[in-house]
Amino acid sequence: MAIKTGKYLNTKNIYIDYPFEKVMFRRMKTDGSIYRKFYGEEESPDSVSHDNKLFNDALLSGDEITQEKYMIGKAD
Repeated sequence: MAIKTGKYLNTKNIYIDYPFEKVMFRRMKTDGSIYRKFYGEEESPDSVSHDNKLFNDALLSGDEITQEKYMIGKAD
C-alpha cells in the first residue's frame, strides 16, 4: 500500500519496509534526510536523495512500519 506523501511526510519520522527489494528506509521529519538499510545489513551512513528510485518505489509499494521494527531490521 502506498505511503502518504506531501505534508504527511513532515508530520513525523517515517519508517518504510519494502520487502520486494529487501530494503528499509528512514525519513527524518526535521530535515527530510532519508537513510537506507538493506536486510541483514547496518544502515548506510550516507543519506539518499529524495528522488532515489528505490526510495520512491518503496513509497509506492512499501509498508509504513514502526521505529522499533526498523531498528531491529530483517535478516536477508
